[in-house]
Amino acid sequence: MANGLMDSVVPAAKLRAWWAHRQWLTGGPEPAHAGASPAEVLAAAGWARSVGGAAPYLGLFARAGLHREAVDAALAALEVHELPSARGCTYVLPAADYALGLAAGAGVPESEIGSAVKHLGVTRDEIEKLCLTIGHVLSPEAPLEPAAIRESAGGSVRSLGEAGRRRGVSTTLPLALGLLQSRGQARRVPVNGRLDQQRYGYVRWDQPVHGSAAELAERYLAWAAPAAVRHLRWFTGFTAATAKAALAPLDLVTLPGTDLLLPAALAEEFEAFEPPAEPSYALVAGIDGIHLLHRDLPRLLDPADADRTLPGGRAGRTFGTEADPQTHVVVDRGRIVGLWEYDPEAREIVHRLYVPPDPALQEVIDRTEAFVRDELGDARGFGLDSPKSRAPRIAALRAATP
Repeated sequence: MANGLMDSVVPAAKLRAWWAHRQWLTGGPEPAHAGASPAEVLAAAGWARSVGGAAPYLGLFARAGLHREAVDAALAALEVHELPSARGCTYVLPAADYALGLAAGAGVPESEIGSAVKHLGVTRDEIEKLCLTIGHVLSPEAPLEPAAIRESAGGSVRSLGEAGRRRGVSTTLPLALGLLQSRGQARRVPVNGRLDQQRYGYVRWDQPVHGSAAELAERYLAWAAPAAVRHLRWFTGFTAATAKAALAPLDLVTLPGTDLLLPAALAEEFEAFEPPAEPSYALVAGIDGIHLLHRDLPRLLDPADADRTLPGGRAGRTFGTEADPQTHVVVDRGRIVGLWEYDPEAREIVHRLYVPPDPALQEVIDRTEAFVRDELGDARGFGLDSPKSRAPRIAALRAATP
């Protein structure tokens, strides 16, 4: 890897604005990339973390003005899909990345089966036989929910008793389904066609699985660079040795005074890049890629904001000491400039801003509020989030003073 990019350490404002630029979080009230498809956004800005919440919809809306109907249509057409990928976590990927995404997450089901063999008396042979049975039960068209799969598979699915329940695996079915998904032989489908719900069925699939650690590292740096090795390891789950080997064939430069790596092909563009003079606001989820690709929250905060207490936060904690935002966030040129939640009872966005509101920011807030109210109905942070569980955060945001 070559070293040296500029004569001085890069200002934080430039880094934040560059990350937002590469994340497609640029433009005014109308996103700069309006008209792009969901697959195009995900290919350029990175896979969207999905945990049964609104994050993928919010991210695609902020980046390209994509409405729920267009995202759901792309999902139905298999142009994008939610798959177990990096670290075995679910992300929404473009079709071009299905093989790589599945390869990135393939080790997790194997590890889960290994644990079940060691602690729950499961045998590898019974899981493989169950996979064959499920493969005959599933169809490529009509999704079957787990209860229906269990009924059709009959005695092939075995209860793992109290020991299994303590480990979060009550039967052998999820072990087999996880393995089939990682092999591209089964696909999990939301039964109502929406990404922010958590009721799924499964269909048979025939998706190749392939990709190297170097390919994943290259793809990651295209979305997230400049990034340090620790950031790459967080996203991928690589060991130190695997990360080193994955980066070795890549042509990278190191930003002076930092441990941040940048593809050499982007060096000239980065050096010439100037942060926009005018604000560029976006309302995104707390697990949006602008944060989660690095999971290094202080890099997105001005020092004064890092010292702020969070509305409803834990005693003695400040924003800069948290691993993740506890709410959705407002960003401007890569800097987090506010927090927000959606109040489904009042049908409005509740926020706390760290900058004086201006007409451009209000327009983005109003636009996002209408999108959530009219198309999503709510903006859950994750699957178990609910209006009731969110109520204390909403009350704290309403009561907070700048």
